[in-house]
Amino acid sequence: MSVPLLPLRRWILGSLAGFVAALGAQSLVAQVVETPQAPTPAVTPSSAGPVDDFGRGTPRSSVRGFLEACNAQDYLRASAYLDLRRIRVGEREQAGPSLARQLCLVIDRTVWLDPEQINDSSEGDREDGLPPRRESLAVIPTAEKPTRMFLERGPREDGVLVWRVAPDTVARIPALYQEFGYGPLEDYLPRPFFEVRFLGVRLWQWIGFLVLGVAAWLLAWGLTRASVRIGRVIVSQSWVPLSEDAVVVMRAPLHTLLTLVVFRSGLPLLALSVRSDHFMRSLTSAGMILATAWLLMRAVDLTARAIEERAANRQAAASLLPLGRRAAKVFLATLTLLVALQNLGFDVTSVLAGLGIGGLAVALAGQKTLEHLFGGITLVADQPVRVGEFCRFGDKLGVVEDIGLRSTRIRTLDRTVLSVPNGEFASMQIENFSRRDRIRLTATLGLRYETTPDQLRYLLIELKKLLVAHPKVSPDPARVRFIGFGAYSLDVEILAYIETTEHDEFLAIREDLFLRIMDIVAESGTGFAFPSQTLYCGTDSGLDAERRARAEAQVRAWREERRLWLPHPPEEEVAALRGTLAYPPPGSALS
Repeated sequence: MSVPLLPLRRWILGSLAGFVAALGAQSLVAQVVETPQAPTPAVTPSSAGPVDDFGRGTPRSSVRGFLEACNAQDYLRASAYLDLRRIRVGEREQAGPSLARQLCLVIDRTVWLDPEQINDSSEGDREDGLPPRRESLAVIPTAEKPTRMFLERGPREDGVLVWRVAPDTVARIPALYQEFGYGPLEDYLPRPFFEVRFLGVRLWQWIGFLVLGVAAWLLAWGLTRASVRIGRVIVSQSWVPLSEDAVVVMRAPLHTLLTLVVFRSGLPLLALSVRSDHFMRSLTSAGMILATAWLLMRAVDLTARAIEERAANRQAAASLLPLGRRAAKVFLATLTLLVALQNLGFDVTSVLAGLGIGGLAVALAGQKTLEHLFGGITLVADQPVRVGEFCRFGDKLGVVEDIGLRSTRIRTLDRTVLSVPNGEFASMQIENFSRRDRIRLTATLGLRYETTPDQLRYLLIELKKLLVAHPKVSPDPARVRFIGFGAYSLDVEILAYIETTEHDEFLAIREDLFLRIMDIVAESGTGFAFPSQTLYCGTDSGLDAERRARAEAQVRAWREERRLWLPHPPEEEVAALRGTLAYPPPGSALS
């Protein structure tokens, strides 16, 4: 069943908005821009360095103070962490905050700077291969070649050595901002669009999310329509037994996937920070993984439907397809989960290793579940019974409706649905009635002890003729035998196979045979014995003497002509008699 497209789109857009709102947890803390004020001491100096109002005693504390000033958008204070000695004294007051703002944006867009990874000694790292007073800050991946940024320990106004961004790095800031800044966009939009931030994302970028999302949806809609049309043409000219409407089922997941692909492709236009860009790419990747899994599950359903239509007359495929489809979906769901975890930063290798270590515990805890799972696989592979077949298991009878991963559902004769765990069902003795080629008919006739031997011979022969002549009775075997002397009857056994697999038809044929047997018994002059004691009075007419004489005469005639059907009938007479009896009997509504 396909998922409605409109609710799905609403869910995707709502989820996208929710995830973007959560961006603040992964991004810089945002505040509305304020008027720059005079720098005030806020950072506690490191114990390893000199006393400094800005905490520039060590490379780590200096970088931390600079990032805190950037987060607060206090660029005047941030300029105190730049070594502006190469800039003229009269220009430093104006150029410092501007260069600090540009450097904040460059770092925000290009590197994920972690102060904890920077040296915390006032003397710097003496083993990094750099001059004693220089410390590596970050490497900016520019278009031409990577640009390395440095910190340098130099004297402040009173001669105390502090750590600041090196002068040569400060000189490169305008060129870096030219590449990683907002470009001409700053000339057309007011400054608040770039300074006002909400949840770590600037105002113009929020507008860009909306515009990019709508554009991606519209472009994906056009691509999906074109893909569906092409798919219909391919399906109509293909040997694959799929209707053209089957392609439409793929529209919703395909549209979702294309929307996310186009949206992700347009993310570089928004000039997001490294953290925001990483978060959005992880988010869109997870969405594409889910959309791809959705698309593949729809493809599994279509493939299973096509195979089912082509193998409509193959019961094995009918039983295997439901379980195979579910197994394929479980595999896709598991693979999707692993890829999503890998995309979110989890170590899937460790997860799989943990599954191996905990495999014993899982096996013990899920012993019954695994037993039923393998029981279902056994039922599908061995196929003692298939979907739609009538069977007996234990003391129950019913029609198999579904063989699932855990249990088999059976419709009983009371029209209830019985769920039997696969492990138990596979271990039962299952009697499959649907696969029999014929249905056995057996009956024992109890005749009165007054029956004479010739009457009994007559009866045996006529019953044999009945079975041979009936077109629905298999001639091999068709047996009528006098089997013994009962407590109150002479017992005659009838054994035959009815050539039908339908139970209702078998009941009709058996009914017809039993009625004809009653006619033959009556014609022979004897009768059925009753399990009771009989007192004969003088008014009892007894057995029919005329019919008895006629039956005995017929047996004498067969004996004289050497045509007596005992112990076996002549083959030529059986062949001549085969199928001569009218069935359905004359007068029947079916005749």
